[in-house]
Amino acid sequence: MAYVIGSACVDIMDRSCVEECPVDCIYEGGRKLYINPTECIDCGACEISCPTEAITVDRRAEPEHRADNRQFFELVLPGRAEPLGTPGGAHHVGAVGADTPLVTGVST
Repeated sequence: MAYVIGSACVDIMDRSCVEECPVDCIYEGGRKLYINPTECIDCGACEISCPTEAITVDRRAEPEHRADNRQFFELVLPGRAEPLGTPGGAHHVGAVGADTPLVTGVST
């Protein structure tokens, strides 16, 4: 079970969760952060550190936010040639600079 970042992160991106994540599985979009569900080890450090309470365990998250977090890694986002997939850590990827349709308001 992974953690999910919800809409309270949009345009805030405090990044406290990034600093606390021991496995570097929180990736930066253009307006929101996303947790890679494959890389997440379910430790909960991100949830505790989030000042906007935008992070929750996936089984408690709204279905659209669970899908949104998965789509960040599965869809070809604007400006990218292929899906991000599971690159094995956010630091070496850097800011992706693109968001999912839920965040951008563009339907697929």
